[in-house]
Amino acid sequence: MRIGFGFDVHQLVVGRDFILGGIKIPADKGILGHSDADVLLHAISDAILGALALGDIGVHFPDTSSSNKGIDSKIILEKCISLAAEKGFIVGNLDTTVVCEAPKIMPYALEMRKCIAEICKIDLSDVSIKATTNETMGFIGRKEGIVAYAVVCMLKK
Repeated sequence: MRIGFGFDVHQLVVGRDFILGGIKIPADKGILGHSDADVLLHAISDAILGALALGDIGVHFPDTSSSNKGIDSKIILEKCISLAAEKGFIVGNLDTTVVCEAPKIMPYALEMRKCIAEICKIDLSDVSIKATTNETMGFIGRKEGIVAYAVVCMLKK
């Protein structure tokens, strides 16, 4: 068994989609990034890569590459699952936390969990998504950004 931790942060801006956990969520601001900027899938991807000492998504999907411009983060996570499989590992379970003031995340948690479980080829009961605010403090509290944390347990096949 291997354990990995992932973290990602992005700015929130007007004029971008709010893609989180592989789904589009209605919001006044969207997430800014080179890809679709799905901080949750990025944190999960980094946790998987970290558990297996394979670097991070910046190594595999650099933001300096035009081929990664606007890439769907589901593709990034799928690639990380493939890299894990090549090393003989599968996801056992994962636990995540999203920190943002708005929009409210939990009404969409089940749909996000289903998407993540399908990509990771695991049971829905093995995917946890939690959400919290930053109690109006800092850049998150001012609705300028969003953060996601992920912990993943990788099991040898």
